[in-house]
Amino acid sequence: MSVKILTDSTSYIDEKLRKELGIQIIPLYVSFKDESIKETEMSNKEFYERMEKGGIPLTSQPSLGELYDIMVETVSKGDELLAVFLSSDMSGTYHSACGVRDRVLGEYKDAKIQIIDARSNSMQLGFAAIVAARAGKDGKSIDEIVEIVKHNIKRSRFVFIPDNLEYLKKGGRIGGGAALIGNLLKIIPILTVKHGKTSILKKVRTKAKAINEMINQVLEDELKYSIKEIIVHHINCYDQAKELTKRLKAQLDHKIDIVDIGPVIGVHVGPGAIGIAYYTEDEIEN
Repeated sequence: MSVKILTDSTSYIDEKLRKELGIQIIPLYVSFKDESIKETEMSNKEFYERMEKGGIPLTSQPSLGELYDIMVETVSKGDELLAVFLSSDMSGTYHSACGVRDRVLGEYKDAKIQIIDARSNSMQLGFAAIVAARAGKDGKSIDEIVEIVKHNIKRSRFVFIPDNLEYLKKGGRIGGGAALIGNLLKIIPILTVKHGKTSILKKVRTKAKAINEMINQVLEDELKYSIKEIIVHHINCYDQAKELTKRLKAQLDHKIDIVDIGPVIGVHVGPGAIGIAYYTEDEIEN
């Protein structure tokens, strides 16, 4: 018997690492007028090309049947399951999973299933799943792993900036007037995830200044809290991500990978978005 780790596709964990750690993934969907597609089965290039032609798609959570099947597959083998999902303020995945868990536990009386709301997405969620999987491989109990994950969530941060405000407007994240004014004045918000929701950390006039401020935030957190692991996120702007990574490596003694953000999260910020996700030794004060 072992503790298996499940997360959703918006964690965007590198596939090689995910397989090494045995992390299971359940995908979310993007739904155009004529088709609903798992985000894991569509490249960013294909997604944004289709989005320009067909308009903004809806995003949706895994079906109850998919959640049920993956839980039963795990517990029927005698294993325990810890699932960590994106913020319940961003998707119904967490609440749906809790309902399915109750059904499964009614059928498998001795099973153990724990579900955690990560209160974020992308690799801020991904790191929570990664530390859980490592703890499982170290032989920790499911209850111990739950506490490790909760502690990791309190020690993590995700900061990111859009290339412009158009996708935030299209996705309903900000009003059209605010988006128009922002683009005319070249105002770029530095965004973060706070209390499970996207919020504005700072506003600056250009993307270059926003990147500088984002780097300053990381360096400040390194000094205050000591960064343990860090990655650079991007959507269709690999060269910018590579340059940002180079600048961070010049000031931080850390391995820094570059990780794509997929369609489900990308639909709200658009191509050209760039960000940084990390967690620290000490709890971050928000």
